[in-house]
Amino acid sequence: MPSAADEIRSAIARAGSISFRDFMSLALYGEEGFYSQVGSAGRRGDFITSPEVGPLFGAVLARVLDEWWHEMGSPNSFSVVEVGAGPGTLARSVMAAEPECLRHGTYVAVETSAEQRLRHPDSVQSVSEMPARIDHGVVIVNELLDNLPFQLFVFDGGWREAFVTTNEEGSFAEVLGEKVETPRGFPETAPHGTRLPLQEEAREWVSRVRSAIHVGRVLVFDYCTPTTAELASIPWRNWLRTYRQHERGSHYLRDVGIQDITAQVCLDQLEIRDAKVSTQAEFLRRHGINELVDEGRRFWEAHRDRPDVRAMTMRSRVREAEALCDEHGLGGFTVLEFGS
Repeated sequence: MPSAADEIRSAIARAGSISFRDFMSLALYGEEGFYSQVGSAGRRGDFITSPEVGPLFGAVLARVLDEWWHEMGSPNSFSVVEVGAGPGTLARSVMAAEPECLRHGTYVAVETSAEQRLRHPDSVQSVSEMPARIDHGVVIVNELLDNLPFQLFVFDGGWREAFVTTNEEGSFAEVLGEKVETPRGFPETAPHGTRLPLQEEAREWVSRVRSAIHVGRVLVFDYCTPTTAELASIPWRNWLRTYRQHERGSHYLRDVGIQDITAQVCLDQLEIRDAKVSTQAEFLRRHGINELVDEGRRFWEAHRDRPDVRAMTMRSRVREAEALCDEHGLGGFTVLEFGS
């Protein structure tokens, strides 16, 4: 059967070598790529994101969506657009919380993987591409920017772009291009072998999504680093990571198509001067997660003698909030809020 490695080898055979950005694109999103075939979030998948912790994350976002919907004048036509929706876990949690705004609007779950779209709930509009225009609405982006393909540069007497080719054994290998002018945000010099990402696709994606919204907001959750230069001071394996079945994976040139490839998002490359920036813990507390936890405690106390599914769900809010607000884990993620 064909594989992501076969797709990449075909591309290399045509060109001699391909950029790391093209390698990453095929490894993750090609016809046989990780996200097109086996990759998924969840306890039975490859990694846990905030929606998979439990329904509390979606319940908080439902409150946020109603707040912003009211600020927009409660329009009758309102869109909640989740990009990179995966199997629809967040959509289910938000819909279960029954936000008022969705009585007057639509939840659009955008997911490139046809296999993942099959798992979306019937209550959402499931599509493969983001709408070109959103008149009134909110775009939610949870852990997507870290997976967007990027150029990789290595310091070897100067900054050189990394390309991928094959060696005599047919394995993937890295080759460096000629020295280039120092990319914006990169230090002029660095220890030999330092690797840094140039995340043009992430920057262009944010710009494109913002321009699609006439009236509304963009809400981004991801693991970020304030400046590109900060990454030069840490081992590259700490910011360029692979994952498979909840464990750290192998080198990014190995196990192609069966492991995730992800990187810290460099905020200085996104041009976010007008964005509101906070941690996930700060954002969730600002928008009422503690109130929802207290509500859960009260409900559990009232129903603990004869608990049902709802009572058990409300009881779990305490544990979920601890995970979502852990500053050394999900709570330390960066939240970006853009207004139109």
